[in-house]
Amino acid sequence: MKTHARQLEYASMALMLLGIVMLCQPWILVIHQYSVATIILGLIGFNIFARIPSPPPPADEGGGH
Repeated sequence: MKTHARQLEYASMALMLLGIVMLCQPWILVIHQYSVATIILGLIGFNIFARIPSPPPPADEGGGH
């Protein structure tokens, strides 16, 4: 899960941006109605995935000084 947390964090940010675009478009009412829910889902996902720490970098096995 830790290895995919960063990608899920970026996906949550993209979902929030999609919600903002949905909110700003005036043509299709159904898309406009679900925009705030989309933004909130992205925000919740971002808050969850941003708290998962990244895995530590692999140790240098070469020892090349």
